[in-house]
Amino acid sequence: MPRHPTRLRTRTWFLSTLQVRGSVIQAVLPRCLLCGGVGLLVSALYAWGYLTPWPILGSLIPDLVLGLLLVFRTNTAYERFWEGRKAWGAIINTARNLGRQILVLVKESNPQDHKEKIRALRLLAAFTVALKLHLRGQSVNEEIEALVPPNYYYLLKEAQHPPLAIALWLEDYLKRQCEYGHLNVYQMTLMSSTLGKLVDEVGSCERIQKTPIPMAYAIHLRQLLLLYCLLLPMRVVRDLTWWTGPAEALMSFVVLGVEEIGNEIEDPFGTDANDLPLDSLCNTMNRNMEDLVQLAITSQVAGQDDSTIVLESYELPRSSV
Repeated sequence: MPRHPTRLRTRTWFLSTLQVRGSVIQAVLPRCLLCGGVGLLVSALYAWGYLTPWPILGSLIPDLVLGLLLVFRTNTAYERFWEGRKAWGAIINTARNLGRQILVLVKESNPQDHKEKIRALRLLAAFTVALKLHLRGQSVNEEIEALVPPNYYYLLKEAQHPPLAIALWLEDYLKRQCEYGHLNVYQMTLMSSTLGKLVDEVGSCERIQKTPIPMAYAIHLRQLLLLYCLLLPMRVVRDLTWWTGPAEALMSFVVLGVEEIGNEIEDPFGTDANDLPLDSLCNTMNRNMEDLVQLAITSQVAGQDDSTIVLESYELPRSSV
């Protein structure tokens, strides 16, 4: 059984403190060096008698106020990150449910019906990939090409909103199955509602992506952080003298690092180390739909009634999520 990442991290706690990938060191290091240089300059001017320290300057921005602003910034960013994860969890679960309903409820009367059912199942896997690319601002690529017919692939490349196009094709498939008598009205209503929930979660993801933290708040927080870091040497130079530069760099790393963490996780749908593992989620969805496809193929080969799924002769492939 795969272990939760947290259990693995507890065994490599000290090693993780040296890890650069996924940390904010590279992002804040230039700013920390700049603040450290300012601290060193203040130390030199104080040591040579050109500067009289004014500790009151370092207290113009109360530590408590700055701390509360940073906590609010980080909590807001993490809430967006968690909302994105919940939305994708709902997408995966809803797509699985719809795939299960298509497999079990949609009847088949000829080989063409069987092909259309398999195509619909793979469209569900393509839906998650299309949503991932849509949220990342990327074009439709070979990831989707392997899941849809060629004519669908070219239509998706021209579509303004590929996930919505796939949802429309799935809705059209359900409508046609109802017209052919392969679904009754109640089944059609149930499956259409499930598909609607899938589209609703797309809107949730777009809401997170297209509603950033208000610019005024982000700018004001950065201005306060800059003032705090640049005025801090005047507060401590009398006590630290030549150690003011290193202390200033360390303190700026603390406060600037917290602010940068908020920036990292604010948009959880990208490709950075701290973003959601959308590639892994899409691969999981693809495997799930292929499991259903294999069940459909097994049932057809066994010559069973289309509403009966043969499980005895099919062994689900083992895969790690």
